[in-house]
Amino acid sequence: MSIEIQADTILIENAPDIPGLSFRRYRGKADHHQITAVQNACWRHDGLDWVQTVEETDNEYDHLVNCDPYEDMVFIEVNGELVGFSQTNWCREIDGTYVYYAHGTLLPVWRRKGIGSAVLAYNEAHIREVASAHSAEAPKVVRSGAYPEIEPHIAHLLENAGYEPVRYWFKMSRPIDIPLPGAPMPPGLEVRPVKMKHAEAIFDAADEALQDHWGHTPMTEEDRTAWLSHPDTDISLWKVAWDSDEVAGMVLNYVAHEENKVMGRQRGYTEAISVRRPWRRRGLARALLVQSIQMFKDMGFEETALGVDANNPNGALNLYEDVGYTVEKRLTVYQKPLA
Repeated sequence: MSIEIQADTILIENAPDIPGLSFRRYRGKADHHQITAVQNACWRHDGLDWVQTVEETDNEYDHLVNCDPYEDMVFIEVNGELVGFSQTNWCREIDGTYVYYAHGTLLPVWRRKGIGSAVLAYNEAHIREVASAHSAEAPKVVRSGAYPEIEPHIAHLLENAGYEPVRYWFKMSRPIDIPLPGAPMPPGLEVRPVKMKHAEAIFDAADEALQDHWGHTPMTEEDRTAWLSHPDTDISLWKVAWDSDEVAGMVLNYVAHEENKVMGRQRGYTEAISVRRPWRRRGLARALLVQSIQMFKDMGFEETALGVDANNPNGALNLYEDVGYTVEKRLTVYQKPLA
């Protein structure tokens, strides 16, 4: 029996012998509805209570950094129907380390059949090609992540491929109606309404504040544009503290509207919390966080949520727990040296 090879077909070694299984490249915006549908179906099955819209997918792919979807993605099909996809990209951290990311999504019915292993091996080979253009002296690692309690198939896949846990992140939430602690603003600082003309100074301050955080890479112009053009970005929800004309710290709050609608809840995200070094240890992060929670309470919301590096060097986890957040999910970051 002959097999028709399309121009965008990808041949992957050691792929399982499954009738109708094929691999292809990205075909542009026409793929975004399928990407979104597969991603949402996987999250729903795995108990990850997130929802992505096609508009969010469009925005993400309009502003990719160090990722060419036509070269760095694999689309997995069975009898012409999309059942999964993978993407690789890279960044260079402040210490000079090149980090190459490999992410994959596969519908539950096709898991544990050897597809993920074959695609991961293909992605690692592709990453080695990309890395060959980067500094030979610089450290290079491949990184991915999974929620082992929710996504044991991904954790098992990565561990079998030689990846080891290197970091842990917590997804935390807080009921809106539990009492808030006292958290006055430090003297000399004030929170002002955010205007679009402030965006550059706010992003510059966030970039500076996060320099000592694990895995941080400087924001590119594409990153900033993607943030401001995201469908759920509403700068009127941001809490930004100023010391005269300097940004001291911030919480860049947002509401995932479609997610709330699908999940039947009213959740506000108190995310992107950062304080620049000269203003730390004065209670500013606590004050901005409490103001953010109170804002969502006044808006009639039921809960707030955030994510945190479990080993954050500035004690963020202790702060969030003290304000009433508890851990919902645990993300493990896996890594291995690039051979």
